Amino acid sequence: MAKAKTAPQRKRASLAPRRESRGLDAAQVAIAIDDPQVSALTTLVRAAGGAAIGAYREPLSGRPLLLASLPFAAVQPTPFQRDLSPTHARRLAGAIEQTAAFLDPLIVVRGEDGRLWTPNGRHRLAAAKVLGLKQVTALISPDESLAYRILALNTEKAHNLKDRSLEVMRMARSLVKRRGRESEQSFRAEFEAPELLTLGLVYERAPRFAGGAYGAFLKKVDRFSERSLAASLKQREGYAARLLEIDARVKTLIVGLQARGFKSPYLRNYVVARINPVRFHKVKKGDSAPPMPLPQALVRMAAAARAFNLGSVSNADLAWVAVGAAAE
Repeated sequence: MAKAKTAPQRKRASLAPRRESRGLDAAQVAIAIDDPQVSALTTLVRAAGGAAIGAYREPLSGRPLLLASLPFAAVQPTPFQRDLSPTHARRLAGAIEQTAAFLDPLIVVRGEDGRLWTPNGRHRLAAAKVLGLKQVTALISPDESLAYRILALNTEKAHNLKDRSLEVMRMARSLVKRRGRESEQSFRAEFEAPELLTLGLVYERAPRFAGGAYGAFLKKVDRFSERSLAASLKQREGYAARLLEIDARVKTLIVGLQARGFKSPYLRNYVVARINPVRFHKVKKGDSAPPMPLPQALVRMAAAARAFNLGSVSNADLAWVAVGAAAE
């Protein structure tokens, strides 16, 4: 009896190392806490009631870092972080209590007002409060720009689209006060994606906005501007207002479809996909030019929403959208 053929197992992709090694040698890493590169940080830690534990050069870039113990009250989250989740903070506190160890140091920088800020440790800081800790361990960097690299640093609780968008907008509002004349494009590393700026403005006005339904549309047409950050944010205020007007029409269409007996949870996705003017445009790798400018795309989307024919919708169409949503 012939053996049944089994499907070939897919090999896991291996991580290929770089051909050339990078970074510092072991002898170059360690530095003293009174080294001129970190002496100012050591003084700051002592003034805050903490203690410097050690110092080293970060092995990739060679930038100095100070490991320290800081009083809980001396550290604050950056003012533009996402809102605290009490549930997550309590769960994290419980996990720390069970292991009897606060093992993950906070990343701390000196804020523009001289205070000690953590750009990625809001929930760990809240957990320390729940546990009643006197001190928290921290890696302190003299590089103040790390305060604006939240999305890259924060791995303790996954960001959803709303969290990311609001944090990016809070960063933008902070940066515009200090560096508003610089181009929006120059902050692409901090903001990560241009559509997060537009969505951040929308979420500020409408916290319950269903941003995920518009994500595919915005990714294709939203780009960082060469205009100053201050001017670009004013322009994006207009984009956000138009998007909310479109969504108001979408809500009306959903009510109309529900009145006709359609009860699918994908009604919003279906309507937004139907009025998306770049729905069938395929973005090629390395193609930085949008298929059409965002203002034009919003005008065409609004026109399509006004012209939407409820009588053209079928259950087969909704089933197709459900399959597409499940595959994402």
